[in-house]
This record gives sequence, structure tokens and C-alpha cells, in this order.
Amino acid sequence: MELVITLACIVLGLLILLARAQLSCRMWLGVLVGAIVVLAWAGMSLLMVILLSLLVLGGWLVLGREALRRRWLSRPLFVRIRQMLPPMSETERQALQAGTTWWEGELFRGSPDWRKLHEVPAPVLRDDERAFLEGPVEELCAMLDDWKISDELRDLPDEVWNYLKQHRFFGLIIPKRYGGLEFSAHAHSLVLQRIASRSAAAAVTVMVPNSLGPAELLLAYGTEQQKNHYLPRLASGEEIPCFALTSPVAGSDAGGITDYGIVCEREFEGERTLGLLLNWEKRYITLGPVATVLGLAFKVFDPDHLLGEREELGITCALIPTSTPGVTIGRRHDPLNIAFLNGPNSGHDVFIPMDWIIGGQDMIGHGWRMLVERLSVGRGISLPSLSVAAGKHAALTCGLYARIRKQFHQPIGRFEGVQEALARIGGMTYMMDAAERLTTSSLDQGERPAVVTAMVKRYLTESMRQVVNDAMDVHGGRGICMGPSNYLGRLYQSLPVAITVEGANILTRSFMIFGQGSVRCHPYLLEEMEAVSLPDEAAGLERFDRALLGHLAYTTRNAARSFVYALSAAWLSPAPADAGRGVYYYRQLARFSACLAILADLALLSLGGALKRKEFLAGRFSDVMASLYMASSSLKRYRDEGMPDADWPLVRWSCEYALYEAQQALDGILNNFQGRPLAWIGRLLVFPLGRPFRPPSDQLTHEVAQLLLEHGDAWERLISGVFRCREPEDIVGRLEHALEMTLKAEPIERRLKEQGLRFRGDCSYQRWIADLGEQGFLDESEVQLLGQAYRAMRRAIDVDDFAPDAFIRKPSGKSSSG
Repeated sequence: MELVITLACIVLGLLILLARAQLSCRMWLGVLVGAIVVLAWAGMSLLMVILLSLLVLGGWLVLGREALRRRWLSRPLFVRIRQMLPPMSETERQALQAGTTWWEGELFRGSPDWRKLHEVPAPVLRDDERAFLEGPVEELCAMLDDWKISDELRDLPDEVWNYLKQHRFFGLIIPKRYGGLEFSAHAHSLVLQRIASRSAAAAVTVMVPNSLGPAELLLAYGTEQQKNHYLPRLASGEEIPCFALTSPVAGSDAGGITDYGIVCEREFEGERTLGLLLNWEKRYITLGPVATVLGLAFKVFDPDHLLGEREELGITCALIPTSTPGVTIGRRHDPLNIAFLNGPNSGHDVFIPMDWIIGGQDMIGHGWRMLVERLSVGRGISLPSLSVAAGKHAALTCGLYARIRKQFHQPIGRFEGVQEALARIGGMTYMMDAAERLTTSSLDQGERPAVVTAMVKRYLTESMRQVVNDAMDVHGGRGICMGPSNYLGRLYQSLPVAITVEGANILTRSFMIFGQGSVRCHPYLLEEMEAVSLPDEAAGLERFDRALLGHLAYTTRNAARSFVYALSAAWLSPAPADAGRGVYYYRQLARFSACLAILADLALLSLGGALKRKEFLAGRFSDVMASLYMASSSLKRYRDEGMPDADWPLVRWSCEYALYEAQQALDGILNNFQGRPLAWIGRLLVFPLGRPFRPPSDQLTHEVAQLLLEHGDAWERLISGVFRCREPEDIVGRLEHALEMTLKAEPIERRLKEQGLRFRGDCSYQRWIADLGEQGFLDESEVQLLGQAYRAMRRAIDVDDFAPDAFIRKPSGKSSSG
């Protein structure tokens, strides 16, 4: 028994040491020799001592002696991987090389350094940014009538277009030296959030020139002549930009575009000029119908070898004035009745000189890298900001509506079924806002994290879908009847648009996030892939051997971490010293980070290059990565805001929801792992004691719902940034007015109830309170107050109706589709 206890203690001690310390091979040899000596002293048989010694010696010879390691381990693996590794397309290679790896790398590698997270500065607005938000943005929002925009005009009014240009809303990201506003990513996000809380169409109109438009590409790659010409015009709105990437036959597979340019010479402005003869057909291009300058992605071919020996030169980006002969624009798509301008465009035999290529002739073939590097920045701001705005708008309107709308003589917010929806709205909104804050902070620090921006785009828009659906459920018929007083319907209609654009969510989850993340975030995988691809086999083997040794140590440490952290219920996992009451969640996130790391390595071991085609597994790995990012963002936000007690239920809900989602995704990976022995090993390492997490409890759900219904400091922080007009004439302001009147009337209603007086519905409410006044139960001021509160409530909950002739079908425009 003494030997068994000693052996168990030594094994556990070795696992903890392996999990928490990084020792050299020589140091590990000393540790293992010492362990064998202790076991021999404790009574282990001589035969077992010899076998363990031989095992340690064999491991040392293979791993510690370079010549033996290369002969017996590295070379066989090198040859096998070289034979089985699928060829990497140029678009894949450029995507992997683009951008930077940031906090997602820490979460992927199994040992997150919490100091790196906490060192990211909390987002702060400059004085000019704050003044713009409180001035021009507020004034713009007050001008917006979303029903008029979407149902009557089908476009922004002329005065709104002029206001956007006058106040340089299209120049948020353009430096001041070119006439722009040069806002931070955080300020850019807040501008979009406030506008989106008023009108999705207006928000998209502002969003595109600052994200998908050419300005970002010009700033990074444009020639000085291009910058000096276009950027001042873009900032002032003199030029309206769009960017055309998607083709009818190539959507998510942007590398499959069939739009092309042929290198040739033509007469241009009276001179023989080297350039490109372009032909293209694009669709889904926002602002395309009114654009004056068209950013275009296309493939370049040089059949006459005017530029060199190669004929296929790759994807290229150019800026083309839409007045150029051969360009066709103007027709519109109708994206689910949302009135932002979107449509197809095409070009037939459009000749452009080489200096219209973004960056000039030298940038031919670099278009895909340009798009991946720069437009991914906008992907981390634009639609995530719209998602956060939707969450805040839902938290605002549902928090008010569920308090003033009564059924069975009580506010509907007191019903647990409604509270379940309210809690999801509150928790997901907090989590979305936290993730967007952290992401924009990273962008403001100069990071270009392509995997993170893909994550926030996909998972924030999906969270928005859940939140808006919950808001519609809370509102019931109030939400589904369209009209001037409906503040949710257009938001609900626009959901599929956000899900689809800037990388369809299905593809982003199942292919992009883990597909790129597993290579970019892994400390050794890309180096190994590059080593086996080298033409010089000897140099490749040397480089592969170094990476393999590090990879083996990395995998072994993560296996130990996952097992030890799980076995100790994460008490042995690291947490920052200043974690406060969030220490439990930091430890659980560190545990699941190690779980993710070891399962990713096991998946790569069993599937190799075929893993990128296993989209079920890749999607679940993406779910784990995103859940860890969202939860860590919530903890970071809580810390940045001074850990207010009132916000703690929101933090708990966010973390427990994210950890449960991560657990379910890990379980799904193990249930569907190729190779059951590896699955059994993985389950032992990840869930040795079973799955510990459950969804947020009923008590926590109630606490979060109460935050939305009580309208205190936590609620105000949650909805901060949306446009709020408290005037009764405003469609949302009438909710706030109704709440104010309801709170004044409720003490009187409680007194009447205690006296056994309750409105039965056998006459009008106004008649009933007038009778109570005549009978002496109410004085005149109370009768007036109850009447005002009732009218305010009715105006807040009533829906629009229309005369029959409003539904007479209008002649529709002719569609160009078959």
C-alpha cells in the first residue's frame, strides 16, 4: 500500500510539474531519475526499477540525441507528411500569412497569459470623438424615420444624404490630413451602434465606405497620387464608393471569380497606354447603384507576355470611376425590404491604365492578400457593431415593454417564461458588447487579427439573431405588425442580411475560424508545414526536426494540463492575481483552453490535412474558440469598468453560458472523433470526472431578467450608446414615457386593489376611474394621473393599422432575372 501511495503521489506530482512548469530535457531526466530512486527506496521490485530506467533511457536517447531522433522519429514522419499533405492553394496561403495572431492564439495554445489580456487598454473616446457622437450623430438619428426610409422612399432622404456628406460620416477612418475624421476603431463602432439603433439602412450606408469601401485599401496600399486624389473626395462625400467582389458564380469562394482583365495596350486619353481590358459581372454590391468610384476585384492574365513570362498573374484590385465607358450600374436588389442601396454592376471591355490599380502595377496579383488583411479589419467592426446595437435596442425596448405591458393584472416581465428571454437578451448583449470592445481595442493597438474578426462577425451576428428573436417573442403581436410605430420589425427582417454578408456564417464557422486558427495559432504547425514543403529535403528535415521536438513537448504539456486541471476541478489552473470574484471563471477558461489545445492536436494527428474537410468537427472547434473569447472578453470588460457589483449577474450569466457551450462543443468533438482509441484518450484527458457545467441556473436567469426590469445602473450601462429620445412622440420614447407614468400610477392601483377595487372590463377604463372619483375613492388629480398613465400605456403597446387601399398592389419594376 505504501508503494501504491508513493507511486500515485509521484505520478500526480509529475503531471502537475508537467502542466505548470517548462523544464529542459536534461532537467526532466534528472526529475525522472529522482522519481525512480524514490520508488526503489519505497520497495519497488528490481525488475520494475530496471524497466522504468530503460524506458527513461530510451526516451532520452530518442528525444535528447539529435541523430537518433532524426533517424527514428523525425525522418519517417517527415516523409509521411510530405506524401499526404494536400497542396495549399495560393488563396489559402495568402489568407494564412495575412494579419496577426493575438489573444485567440493564447486561448488556442492551452496556457493563456492573463497579463496580456489585462494589458490591453480599456477603450476611451477622445474629446472630438465624444463631441461627434453627442452632436452630429445625435442630430442625424433625430432626422431618421425608418418607416419612411424603408416603406415610402426606399432610400435615405436627400437631406440625410447631404447631412452625411457635410459632416464627413463617410470619412470616419480617413486621416485628418486628407480631410477625414481619423476616428479610433472604438469610436467608429460607437457611431455605427448609435445609428443602427435608429435605422439599419442608414447604418449600412455609413458602414460600407468605412469598411468595405476602397479607403481602407488606399490607406494601406495606395500610391501617394491615389491617396491625394481619392481620399479627400471620399471623406467629403464628393465620391461615393463601393467595392465589388462577389460574382454570380463565386460568392464565398472568392478565389473562383470569373471576372478578368487582359494586359494590353490601347489608346487612352490620346496616348498609347499599357493597361487592362476588363470584363466583369458582380452582384450584392452595397452602394453600387449610386457609386461614383468602383473598387473592383478581378483576375489578371497576360497572354502576350507584356509583363513577363507568367500568364496567370492572380487577383488584383483597381479603382474605376463608374463614368468610364463600358461600366453599367444603377439597378438595385431588394435585400429583404431593407432600404439600403445594393445592386449588381458589370463592365464590358472596360480599359483602364495601370495606374488605376490600387498601389500601381507592382500590386498586380496581390489583391487577395490586400482583401484578407484589410477588409477583415472592417469585418471586426461593421456587423459586430450592428449586432451590439440590436442587443442594446432589444434590452432597452424589452426592459421597458415587459414592465408596462400587463397580463393577468401583472407586468409580463414577472412571468418566468418571459424572464428566460429577458435573461438571454441581457446576458448576450453584455457578452457581445464586451467582445466588440476587446476587438476594437486590439485594432486600435495595431493588431490585425483575422481569426478574431471572423469570430466576432459570426458569433455576434448569431447572438443578434437569438436576441432579436427573443425580443419579438416578448413583444408578441406588438412586434409583428409593421407600421410607423414598430421598432423591431425591420431589425428582424434584416437578420439574414447580417448573417450572410462579409463571409456567410456557415462557411465562417465550418471553414474559416478553425481552418485558419489551427494553423495560425498553433506554435509549430505552420513551421512544420513549411518545412515539408521546402524543395531542399535536407534543409526541410532540419527545420522539421526542430519544430517536431517543440511540438511533442507542447502536446505533452497540454495533455497534462487538461487532465490535471479537470481532475482538480480547475483549482490547479492559473488565474490572475487581481481576478477578484471572477477567479473561478478564469480558472475554468484556462482549463478549457488546455482541452482545446490537446483535442486540436489529437484531431490533427488522426486526420492530418483532411481535417480542413471535416467541417462538422471544425465547426465545433470554432464554437470552443469563440466561447472562450466571448467569456474572457466579459471578464475583461468587468475588470475595465471597476467590477461593479450590479453587473456581476451579467458576467456570471455570460461566463456560464459560454463555458456550457464550450463543454457541449468539446463533447460533440469527442463523440464524433475519427478513431475511437484517440476519442477515449481525449475523453480521459478532458472529462475524467464527467461534464461539470450546466446552463445558467433559474436563479441567475431571474437575477439578470430583474436587471432589465428594474432599470438601474446595470441596465443603463448595458444599453449605453443607443439613441434615446424620451419624448412621447418618439416610437421608443413613448415606452419610456409610459414607464414613467406607470410607476406614478402603481401606488394608487395597489391601494385600490387592497380596497377590493379592480377594473373588471364591463365598461371603459376611463369610465371606471371617473366613477371611482365620483364615489370618493379617487381625488381629481388621481383620476387624471390614472387616465394619463392608461393613455400612455395604450400608445406604447398599440400597433398600426391601415385603410384597405393601402394594400392595393402597386406595379412592380421588371426584374432582370430569368
